[in-house]
Amino acid sequence: MHVVIPVAGLGTRLRPHTWSKPKPLVTVAGKPILGHVLDRLLRLPLERVVFVTGYLGEQIEEFVREHYQFDAIFVEQPEPLGQSHALLQAKGLIDGPTLVVFPDLIFDADLESLLEGRWDGVIFVKEVDDPRRFGVVIVEDGRIVRLVEKPRTPVSHLAVVGVYYFRDFAALIKAIDQQIAEDRRRGNEYYLAEAIQILIDRGATIVAQPVSVWEDCGTVEALLQTNRFLLDRQAGPQPSFPTSVVVPPVVIDPTATIEHAVVGPYVSIGPQAVVSHAIVTDSIIDEGATIESVMLHRSIVGRRARVVGDFLRVNVGDSSEITLAQRDGE
Repeated sequence: MHVVIPVAGLGTRLRPHTWSKPKPLVTVAGKPILGHVLDRLLRLPLERVVFVTGYLGEQIEEFVREHYQFDAIFVEQPEPLGQSHALLQAKGLIDGPTLVVFPDLIFDADLESLLEGRWDGVIFVKEVDDPRRFGVVIVEDGRIVRLVEKPRTPVSHLAVVGVYYFRDFAALIKAIDQQIAEDRRRGNEYYLAEAIQILIDRGATIVAQPVSVWEDCGTVEALLQTNRFLLDRQAGPQPSFPTSVVVPPVVIDPTATIEHAVVGPYVSIGPQAVVSHAIVTDSIIDEGATIESVMLHRSIVGRRARVVGDFLRVNVGDSSEITLAQRDGE
């Protein structure tokens, strides 16, 4: 099976972390988002993986070349013209059965049985209570008949998660060529839903399949929630440090320094990070960061960042009250 992974997005909702690295390389539960996705795909009989890169794409290539051995090709999307335009960059590089994965999510699904199916395509979905924030599929007689982007009225509760399978990638490329020739876009972007609708209108059998796991990584709050989810699923012994308390679940790189601190629950700490005289809960601390004399909760600290403060020391008598407030201009 071939795989196409579009990684050209700017990741604006995760700034400032995506100013210096592409969104797929933002860390969650001890490794980049893209690492979690690729580790899941390694269970498949991979022939070739095409990465469609853009902003800071050289970092994507460096990460993949360093950590994975499969046949990988990197091609740049010259303009940010949307999902279909990104997939068009893989034209001529692959054909046949192809999985398309947008790597801003952690997912699991029955991918292994895809090659046994007779469908022309599969869109992986998750049933949601409020479909207005998602693209959804409308299913009739076991087939998808229509895709609707962020419906104002609930026409379906089957949300598209961003993982697709196409039995013939060349057929999808032809549909994208038609989409662009007919200028079927919203704003300045060509959405994949339009190309898939062209396939459906031509008679292709596209079906919906459920995912068993769908954790978003597109915003700070979603990333922290995904960090908690992955740490809860993590097996194995938890680390310990002589002068500190570790409250599981956590993941702490062996090269990190933890001293006179309370760490956890739900904390990820990267290589060469230092946490000293601090309390850190429900947070992601990236490579080389320094956390000293502070209390952090629901925080993300980027690579080589420093968060240094001072604990409050008081000598307070009976019936006293202390209120801490930020002064004007701070």
